[in-house]
Amino acid sequence: MRCPFCQQDNDKVVDSRASGAAIRRRRECLACGRRYTTYEHVERDVRLRVIKKDGSREAYDRAKIRRGLDLALHKRKVPTERLDEMLQEIEDELTAKPDAEIPSRAIGDLVMRKLAKEDQVAYVRFASVYKNFQSPSEFAQEVKPMLARRGEAGGAAGPGPGPAPSGKKPRAGAGG
Repeated sequence: MRCPFCQQDNDKVVDSRASGAAIRRRRECLACGRRYTTYEHVERDVRLRVIKKDGSREAYDRAKIRRGLDLALHKRKVPTERLDEMLQEIEDELTAKPDAEIPSRAIGDLVMRKLAKEDQVAYVRFASVYKNFQSPSEFAQEVKPMLARRGEAGGAAGPGPGPAPSGKKPRAGAGG
């Protein structure tokens, strides 16, 4: 296994545990000392196929879901390990279904449910692309239930919080 940081092929496994249909391994690079996580997946005889909106079919691609999660969670405080766990949970649910062909809509809905539980901002980011919002009102309709659950729905009519602070500290003795 090559280290993703220094590209050396010299590591040791420091922890292994089952993670759904995969084995999660924490590894430590003996060259640079950094740790990273890998997942081992069982090769399945029956490959999942995705039924696209237009009716065409294509092979399931784990990397597409990973890219969608990466984009939704960009600059959010969700550790990479949690992102990997979410991806594995999604894949476990998909492979647990009896059908080898899964509509893309079912996959997108599953991703949205996982993101809604994990990070609401990431959920809205993903939903805005996945649902292809065409207007601000469609976006507002998607956010409204989340705000209502948090008790923030009524606050939209009042004035905003004002300008953002400049980050500068006032000088000592400056007028007052």
